[in-house]
Amino acid sequence: MTASPLIGVLALQGDVTEHELALQAVGARTARVRAAADLSGIAGLVIPGGESTTMSNLAIRMELFEPLRAASLAGMPMYGSCAGMIMLADQVTDARPDQQTIGGLDVIVRRNAFGRQVDSFEIDLDIPTLGESPFRAVFIRAPLVESTGPGVEVLATLQRGTAAGTIVAVRQGVRLATSFHPELTGDTRIHDLFVQIVRRHT
Repeated sequence: MTASPLIGVLALQGDVTEHELALQAVGARTARVRAAADLSGIAGLVIPGGESTTMSNLAIRMELFEPLRAASLAGMPMYGSCAGMIMLADQVTDARPDQQTIGGLDVIVRRNAFGRQVDSFEIDLDIPTLGESPFRAVFIRAPLVESTGPGVEVLATLQRGTAAGTIVAVRQGVRLATSFHPELTGDTRIHDLFVQIVRRHT
């Protein structure tokens, strides 16, 4: 078990700095991942929120998909927030035909499920694995999980009008994903959970 694991943050696009600060606040060291060589030596990887199509296109251009998939298949812990959830999903229902994902998370995800940027919202979520206090979740052009495979644990569902019961946080072994942006809230419990996963894995 590594006391201060080195965790990479995929730094192609999105909330890179915010994730770095949250990880550092819970005792991890961080490194930016922009090329295949940057995956060497890291114990886990965070894939930030941003724009999933742009992130996918940049990963293709940087020849990163195969190294990322190889790292996932080798068992590297990975956490994706918002666009990062899309990047980890095995299937995306409304993606462009040329959009690629890393995969490894047995879920079907729908992009931009809650509307446009102006439809962004915040809401308190009950996430029992994080304790009794609600988690203030920020949703910005967020995806949702339409269905999960048998090995996927649902960590949180949305209780909001017609969207009640929508899955917004999942875990499958060493993979973690949220529809929302914990890196924007100051609540580091999601990042702490991921660091614990990494520590147990190393």
